[in-house]
Amino acid sequence: MKKRLSNALLSLLLVLSVLFSAGCLDALPDLPGFDPDINEQIPGGEETPGGGEETPGGGDDAPSGSVTLRNPGATPKPVDPAEHPAYSGEPYIAIDGNMPYFTAEEMVTTSFEYYSPLDSLGRCGYTVACIGPDIMPTEERGNIGMVKPSGWHTVKYDIVSGKYLYNRCHLIGYQLTGENVNESNLITGTRYLNIDGMVDFENMVADYIRETGNHVLYRVTPIFVGDELLARGVQMEAYSVEDQGDGICFHIYAYNVQPGITIDYATGLSALAGEPLPPAGEDSGTDIPPEEGAIDPGEVHDYVLNTNTKKFHYPDCSSAKDMSEANREDFTGTREAVINRGYEACGRCKP
Repeated sequence: MKKRLSNALLSLLLVLSVLFSAGCLDALPDLPGFDPDINEQIPGGEETPGGGEETPGGGDDAPSGSVTLRNPGATPKPVDPAEHPAYSGEPYIAIDGNMPYFTAEEMVTTSFEYYSPLDSLGRCGYTVACIGPDIMPTEERGNIGMVKPSGWHTVKYDIVSGKYLYNRCHLIGYQLTGENVNESNLITGTRYLNIDGMVDFENMVADYIRETGNHVLYRVTPIFVGDELLARGVQMEAYSVEDQGDGICFHIYAYNVQPGITIDYATGLSALAGEPLPPAGEDSGTDIPPEEGAIDPGEVHDYVLNTNTKKFHYPDCSSAKDMSEANREDFTGTREAVINRGYEACGRCKP
């Protein structure tokens, strides 16, 4: 009996040692599509990006027990799309061992946010923030439909969830800093980038901050190639400060692609895979421009949510009128916000 107990304790200790030594790479075990065997470090050996040796996150001013942090400087070290695998079915990959580039000097617990000014082509630069509960929003996001980021086209395809190919993607999600109509924080991103690539990370950070009251260093960098108006993807870095990355720690690259759609990143023009791109000044897809009354995912509308079926409806929909009060939730906000909460559009009223 004692021998079996001893063996069980030894096994438990071995499991715990593996878990605690796994480091930042294991910070995302439950996110859809994340497979450490697929999302491995970008080839390039042990050399630290930006040149030089790795700078430890230690030192006199660093939090005790902090993990090693790269040190390319206060601004990000943007990834080069040519240096990592092309999109092959996963919405994002972990890069550089999933370790963010924040320096020891950046380990602060005072909330702040910074948005790079638009460049000469009207493109966004990197955004960085130390996010705490004090700068998170307390109200629903407003209308952002008037913003037209670089590469923007209003185009719809039946094979895209929600029809619209492009969303106005917040670099730093609205749920984190409450930035709404900020042109320096909005890029043209595919529906796939927004929902499959970015939202889970944004929600994970928001949930962590609400639950702990801690701060998270957070940086998002859109990756443009040459003078292209549409970003090839976004580089996302995050690190929880007070617990030295134990709660939040990731460094990923999310692809700005849409399965089944060919995209010209120079202009933002698109076509169904296998079909020719439209001439400059025209668009492909269906219902272009959108028919009168079409719903832009960035516009604010009244919806009725069924908390049981996880469907959302227009208030005058027959399904909404027949809904049990116990399952009914009235909601005012964007279509995008409803979908981000896990709801699907009603098949009758098609909101």
